[in-house]
Amino acid sequence: MTTGSVLIADSDASVRTSVQALIESAGYRTLTAANGEDALRVAHEEMPVVVLLDVQLPVLNGYQVCRALRDALGLDLAIVLVSGTRTEPVDVSSGLLLGADDYIVKPFDSSELLARVAALVRRVPALRRHANENIGQLTSRESEILSLLAEGLTQREIAQRLSISSKTVATHIDHVLAKLGVHSRAQAVAAAYRRQLLSSVR
Repeated sequence: MTTGSVLIADSDASVRTSVQALIESAGYRTLTAANGEDALRVAHEEMPVVVLLDVQLPVLNGYQVCRALRDALGLDLAIVLVSGTRTEPVDVSSGLLLGADDYIVKPFDSSELLARVAALVRRVPALRRHANENIGQLTSRESEILSLLAEGLTQREIAQRLSISSKTVATHIDHVLAKLGVHSRAQAVAAAYRRQLLSSVR
């Protein structure tokens, strides 16, 4: 049995059931909530490692729950926002700015969801400590690339902006992810906003 529990918050009972079955098939204990208020209560009572929050939750929406959880529990859990309607870049950016670790668009690939959950379950405690220790170790170039990622530029666009190869950009991004203790570019940007890194690199 894999350690750590996953909270699935979605107003659609069929979605909750299918995602719960998927997550449990990987060996995780699951918790469920049908609205934002329940999600907050369950999270406080059970302290899951990962929370999957649908953005369109009733009572309190996913953005509100995300902000409340981050304010109350800090970095002790990973928050993933999920949406099939709020899929524009501004929606994703809003979620990350509110403290989400990741943002998944529906319909999602089952294996991808499991991979993201697994990485967070394994790494939440360690990545938080690691990130705090390594925040000041970004080079000026890594900080510059992190800032451009936060602006929404692609790897190719960053390469063109900085007049370097796309492969070099990829290498720098890998270093940034390692130093921040995260496994995706979205999480790197979220961590940078949360720890106020971007104000120092612009």
